[in-house]
Amino acid sequence: MNLKDANSPLMEQLGYFHDWVMLLVIGITCMTLGVLVTKLPIPSYTNTNLKEDQQLEFSWTVLPGLVLLLIGVPSLRILYMLDEIGNPLVALKVVGHQWYWSYEYSDMEDLEFDSYMTKGETPRLLSSDLHVVMPVSTPSRVIVTAADVLHSWTLPTAGIKADCVPGRLNQLMVHFDRPGVFYGQCSEICGSNHSFMPISMDILSKSKFLAWL
Repeated sequence: MNLKDANSPLMEQLGYFHDWVMLLVIGITCMTLGVLVTKLPIPSYTNTNLKEDQQLEFSWTVLPGLVLLLIGVPSLRILYMLDEIGNPLVALKVVGHQWYWSYEYSDMEDLEFDSYMTKGETPRLLSSDLHVVMPVSTPSRVIVTAADVLHSWTLPTAGIKADCVPGRLNQLMVHFDRPGVFYGQCSEICGSNHSFMPISMDILSKSKFLAWL
């Protein structure tokens, strides 16, 4: 029915953008239905006054352009926010495999591990044996790639959805607002076990994160 509670400034902006676009869409829908309802009772299918109406043609050309402008400007603003989060203090490398995730913290510690889905755990199809851990209120960089086929590393509460492309590195800047456990899934159909490679992320305080390392 709605988006998940945001856990990053980017997701908050995406939520505001979603509400703004829905407001425009509902307004356009109501206006279109209103025109249809008011014009349907006309018995004649021809209106000679509408064959050449420059003002009407100008209006139905300019108004859609204005709507696109109202959608495009906030969208571009959010797009550029991805690279303006500040200097990252933590870097995480994510590698997608058929069908599990590998994580590397190579810039801080020589730490690498694979994360597989666990059977019979709660929440179903979202829990994994090893959680990826990130610090709260810390600008962080996430670098994603794949070892075999296309994957997509997705964490809805943080507004993250990055394509993992074999032989290519994609970079994301993230900033988590509050600690907790958050879940995501692969969002690119990558084979028969596509639905069984979840993402489990623990957001910890800085002191607990350093202790975990």
